[in-house]
Amino acid sequence: MGESWHTWRSGKGFTLIELLIVMTIIGILAAIAAPSYKRSVVKAREAVLLEDLYQMRRSIDAFFADFDRYPQSLEELVEKKYLRGLPVDPFTQSSATWTVVRADPLSDYEPAREGVYDVRSGSNLVGLNGVPYRDW
Repeated sequence: MGESWHTWRSGKGFTLIELLIVMTIIGILAAIAAPSYKRSVVKAREAVLLEDLYQMRRSIDAFFADFDRYPQSLEELVEKKYLRGLPVDPFTQSSATWTVVRADPLSDYEPAREGVYDVRSGSNLVGLNGVPYRDW
């Protein structure tokens, strides 16, 4: 029993105070990192949306150049192998929610060519730049 309390304490675990301090520090760091993480996830989804829109619009233009008409649907782009498949909208998590913009058959600019002229996201959310995704 000649062993002092300090010698016995040095070989064992942590005190409750030490654990609380560490947990508090971890909580503070998590609270600081969470908003940054969420913003980076949204930025990544926006990048995917921009790339998907670019590829689909490029495919519509290529289809028009080849057939001198617009496709009747986005599925026609897949059928004719202009797209491997319809991409999934990163904000609606569905490939069925894309909104198609039809060509205006009464336009003086395009001589009566109907079909899918443009494509947009079906999401009602607003981007980090303040513009709704459906207007991109």
